[in-house]
Amino acid sequence: MIEMNRIIIEEGVTTSTKHGCHPMERSLEALLSAGTIHVDKPTGPTSHQVSAWARDIIGLDRMGHGGTLDPFATGLLTLMLGKAMRITQTVLSLDKEYIAVFRFPESVADKKIKSAFKQLTGIVWNVPPQESAVKIRVRSRVISKFSTLDSDGRLVVAKINCVAGTYIRTLARDLGLLLDGKVELMELRRSKTGKRRVEKSVTMQELVDAVWCWRELDDTAPLTKMLQPIEKTLEGRPGFVIKDGAAAAVSHGASLARTGIIAIDGDFSSDDEIILRTLKDEVVAVARAEVDSNKITTMKSGIVARPNIVLMEAGTYPRTWNREEAEESDETE
Repeated sequence: MIEMNRIIIEEGVTTSTKHGCHPMERSLEALLSAGTIHVDKPTGPTSHQVSAWARDIIGLDRMGHGGTLDPFATGLLTLMLGKAMRITQTVLSLDKEYIAVFRFPESVADKKIKSAFKQLTGIVWNVPPQESAVKIRVRSRVISKFSTLDSDGRLVVAKINCVAGTYIRTLARDLGLLLDGKVELMELRRSKTGKRRVEKSVTMQELVDAVWCWRELDDTAPLTKMLQPIEKTLEGRPGFVIKDGAAAAVSHGASLARTGIIAIDGDFSSDDEIILRTLKDEVVAVARAEVDSNKITTMKSGIVARPNIVLMEAGTYPRTWNREEAEESDETE
């Protein structure tokens, strides 16, 4: 897990060895029901087609993806399996990094290119191109870095770090406006999504080979290695570490009470999206904070978070409460 500032609220709490398990110890079946695969999308198919192919190859009923790439683009595409599809919006919202090849109509001095890139860094207007599947409207996006990796004057290889929903074709058009000539986007590769780099992804052929080993040789190791637990996508996000009994209650949809907290991870404010984890680092739910993290230590009781997306299977941990008690607690606290 990514290190965060952790404040221990209650010392000496343990977790059952008979229930649940660390995310990296899950079986193949468990990962297929709630996991992700990071593939290196080839040029040609759409992101939806790649997702559909992977779904059929593995033999799943449903599979989604986190972030559309144009057919001509390549690079990191996160496939969401089973319950992982519930956090698709979380993956879609992650920052992205791209490697782009631009072609200018004539040779341009490096100084002029650098100046144009600088003008397109920061908050920029980014109108979706006609080819996109979204409604065409003016919106702002943040480009945190726009730098040259290589150039011969006409062909420029650039690295672009940006927020989700940034259209690189639009940047190519804007470059043309700044440099008085049409700029063509020749190649585009997504090199990073969030903290995940394309170097850690697998090809579709490698996925086919891993599934073959599983089906024909009963060897689950290659496919299991490719699958990432849902916790990997959510690591580094602030929230609470909660008791086994609280995990059982939340997995049934109950709100989290102050008495169910073991520790606070990171800083957050009321209404922020937070993660509820067990001592084994299992994600129980994505929740909405009811109080600021810096006020928790002064509380003795009360509701501190309400689940928005429950990810833990109900019954993973034994129930130590009854519904009447939970409802009464919710009303009185």
